[in-house]
Amino acid sequence: MRRILRWIVDSSFDQRHTIIDCGDGFEALQQFAEFHPDLVLMDIQLQETNGFELTEAMYRKDPDTKVIFVTSHDTPIFRNKADTLHARGFILKDNLSELPNIIQSLTLEGGIQ
Repeated sequence: MRRILRWIVDSSFDQRHTIIDCGDGFEALQQFAEFHPDLVLMDIQLQETNGFELTEAMYRKDPDTKVIFVTSHDTPIFRNKADTLHARGFILKDNLSELPNIIQSLTLEGGIQ
């Protein structure tokens, strides 16, 4: 899944960007603190935590973080939680064709460099 997401993100931009993928929430938080990414693609189900808790931790470090949830869990509770966290998108893994449009809209807003 991470290779597919990397390809989608890479193909959504005219120029190359640094893409960092992480195997777990702890690594993601470390990489976030070091690299301050313009965009975070976040799964909800993670090994030692969940994507909502991790997103909240990232917001504490940078409230302007742009998060798109990419998940296979499509429930009203999860969608509402993503909305509460002001996620920029909520995409199901079986419908990744929506991801480039969301990324492009964030780019047009000036939110992604």
